[in-house]
Amino acid sequence: MSNQSDDQKSDPPPPFDPSKPSIPISYPIKTLEDLDSRSYFTSFHYPFNKSNVPLHQPNSALAQRPRILVCHDMQGGYVDDKWVQGGDNSDAYAIWHWYLIDVFVYFSHNLVTLPPPCWTNTAHRHGVKVLGTFITEWDEGKAICKKLLSTKESAHKYAERLAELAVALGFDGWLLNMEVQLDVGQIPNLKEFVGHLTQTMHSTLPGSLVIWYDSVTIDGNLSYQNQLNEKNKPFFDISDGIFVNYFWEENYPKLSATVAGDRKFDVYMGIDVFGRGTYGGGQWTTNVALDVIKKDDVSAALYAPGWVYETKQPPDFQNAQNRWWALVEKSWGIVKNYPKVLPFYSNFDQGHGNHISIDGAQVVSTQWNNISSQTFQPFLEYADDPTSNTIEVHVDFKEASFSGGGNLTFKGTLETNASFSTRLFLGELLMGGLPVHFTYSVKSEDNSEVGLSLEFSSEMKGKKKLLLASQGMNKFSNKFSEVIVPRQLTKPDIAPGWVIQESSIAMNGYTLTEIHALCYRQQPENSVLRSAARSNNQDPAEYFAVLGHIRISTSDQNTEFPPSTSWIVEGQDVEWGGSQGSKTLILKISWKLKDGKNSLFARYNIYAEKLTKQPVRTLGRRLEGAREYIGVAHVEAFYVSDLVIPSGTSSLKFIIQVCDVDGASQKLDDAPFFQLNVEGQ
Repeated sequence: MSNQSDDQKSDPPPPFDPSKPSIPISYPIKTLEDLDSRSYFTSFHYPFNKSNVPLHQPNSALAQRPRILVCHDMQGGYVDDKWVQGGDNSDAYAIWHWYLIDVFVYFSHNLVTLPPPCWTNTAHRHGVKVLGTFITEWDEGKAICKKLLSTKESAHKYAERLAELAVALGFDGWLLNMEVQLDVGQIPNLKEFVGHLTQTMHSTLPGSLVIWYDSVTIDGNLSYQNQLNEKNKPFFDISDGIFVNYFWEENYPKLSATVAGDRKFDVYMGIDVFGRGTYGGGQWTTNVALDVIKKDDVSAALYAPGWVYETKQPPDFQNAQNRWWALVEKSWGIVKNYPKVLPFYSNFDQGHGNHISIDGAQVVSTQWNNISSQTFQPFLEYADDPTSNTIEVHVDFKEASFSGGGNLTFKGTLETNASFSTRLFLGELLMGGLPVHFTYSVKSEDNSEVGLSLEFSSEMKGKKKLLLASQGMNKFSNKFSEVIVPRQLTKPDIAPGWVIQESSIAMNGYTLTEIHALCYRQQPENSVLRSAARSNNQDPAEYFAVLGHIRISTSDQNTEFPPSTSWIVEGQDVEWGGSQGSKTLILKISWKLKDGKNSLFARYNIYAEKLTKQPVRTLGRRLEGAREYIGVAHVEAFYVSDLVIPSGTSSLKFIIQVCDVDGASQKLDDAPFFQLNVEGQ
């Protein structure tokens, strides 16, 4: 019991009531009764918690090779990531090395851990499957198991409840952690539970996974085996894999592979990144365990890589995170490639930052976090010694963004005739008969330039290397099969300073395998004079450029957004507040297409326009009626919380700007909207 003062006790927070409207959050199911009653589906928060990004190949099985599973257990779960519409912590935890991950598990010590949709959205975008967790532990877990496993029918019922939740929320299955001592008589119904959950998941969601944690054994003992053997194999046989506990010894992966036979890749040897009793010590020597697991040709489960964040590893989270995942890459190699399909879009947003931009114009200048906003993450290589490169490359949250809250910044020194290349993406994109458009935005200083180096391969025709670069690239012509000068797009609504380049490429039958950024200098007109002036002083020139986004698409993929008249937009749960001088507003806005079809759009920017009867502009004040960006939705609903309405406002217009996966967004004047009268409220 805690020793709270009387003052602290006097005003406890009201208990969370999920049926009442409030800022949408993700939360777990804590009791078997709540799981049984299906009360989650009547929660106000349920519609907000659906993932809206499907896997590109949703029914596909995992690759037949050693895999990486990441089990995210951090600070009890549901921290900054619980805010479905985003939070206000620009330093919030995130993962961006998705190209090193096959399966992502969201873990907490609650009975039913439902992954917040932000994780499912961004993992799916990168081709990574997502699992929730079902856990029973301690005395409470034993009591739960008594009810869960009382009959074959009860075991089947609860398995079906779990499968229903995964399908409804859009994630891909479950990690089962039965960390309790059981009577041997309960084991047959435990096997019924595991087997029925696996079968039900597979039939309702092909390609889904149920993974067993190495805990209770076939004789009912809570005894970690730290390998696959006869005591836990019966559960392995009726599920999609086993997550082996962390206390294994060097020969255990090999022994487990032998027991697994042709399913050896379904054995995930656990590594506790905190290093608690784990082989190799975890932390900065996690690669020691990975090397052994890889050598013995089984899979790995990285538990709690949030260690880097929780323990505040120096010098800062960005650098420490990149350094730690570089160990994983060096040991294991890359497991995901993209681009694989078109359209492909990245604005290098990590899902947190200090501002948000749209088409180069900043619309928010406050701190925020929302992992759902991540686009495809670049395969940046970590430099152990930053001084070894003349140019430092990093995702920058302070420099202006073209879109979202991130960008790629290239900063350093570069001689006039030198160049610097860095890896952006490793793809598997088969080029078809249609020309493919490459579009990218650049902001640079002086004569600093950025081009794109593209590598293609064909079994019949070999390799080809193309360079997209704006000018002055004759000096590189011998290094590339072709140098293409892109055309500069002029758009009236693009913020100043940004240059948008576009090229069309036809490479039918080739596969795009690599995209690199190439930093170089535009040759100045008076280069002879400059070289003479600098001959006695060898300081290379400063280089600075920002890459804002990359889009790859075919000509037939230009988005046609449904006009505003195609949508039904409604306001619900309206609540007015505030004082005499100004009002506040709370409401839920929802929208759907009139024809009843499911919208295929992944994102909606939400704006509020505060209208007056006679808009008057006074000196130094923004014109009332200006459109204010208030947030982003990844489902067809948005909760407006405590919106301040100035006096004199007669009505509010909420604009829902529809956005496509290729970064295109609907013109605000054509977008659906909801109008609400303020007068008389």
